Amino acid sequence: TEIQQPITRRSEVTDHPSTIKKRFFSASIWQLLGLRVRGLFPAVLTSLVLTMMLFLGPLCMQEPMYWVSNFQNLIWVRNHIVAPLSEEFTFRACMLPLLLQCFQPITAIFVCPLFFGIGFQLSYTTIFGAYSAFLFFKTGHFVAPLTAHAFCNHMGFPDFAEILTYKDPRRCFLIFLYVIGLVAWCALLDPLTNPAWYSNEIYKRNYYRSHE
Repeated sequence: TEIQQPITRRSEVTDHPSTIKKRFFSASIWQLLGLRVRGLFPAVLTSLVLTMMLFLGPLCMQEPMYWVSNFQNLIWVRNHIVAPLSEEFTFRACMLPLLLQCFQPITAIFVCPLFFGIGFQLSYTTIFGAYSAFLFFKTGHFVAPLTAHAFCNHMGFPDFAEILTYKDPRRCFLIFLYVIGLVAWCALLDPLTNPAWYSNEIYKRNYYRSHE
């Protein structure tokens, strides 16, 4: 008689229909593109808060009505909402998952923005692209880099020379805000983007493997 091989507990778990269905869903194309619901709100909020920290100085130099008037301008909507939507979907949601199959996470994060930077201002967009790719990788959400991109497009590169047009003590206060914003961003960037907070199961494995 044929001796049947014992079925291990691991094979029972991995071959169970419910487990197979869960794996199909967890590795679906929507998950890879960062288009999912779980962890959506924290991803948007964290991305916005971190980027606002980075631009704390420039933000305090703008008037509140400046924001209100911009939302009524179609050119502003095109440049700061529609354009980031298409660019982030192409370079982050579509390209970064492919690069993560070939490179370590830290390498993929810095290689991805090079393609983005070639079509724009290379230095600034490459630095921003690395930040955007980092947000996508850590949160696993497309909306995280999209939020940061739209906000950065609105703010533009900080005009440091404008600080000199203010008189003390306001000038010293603005310099302080620039510095404290940068320090806070550097200190909180990694802890506030813990993959577990955003139900990021796909890229969480790559994250912990890169820290081994």
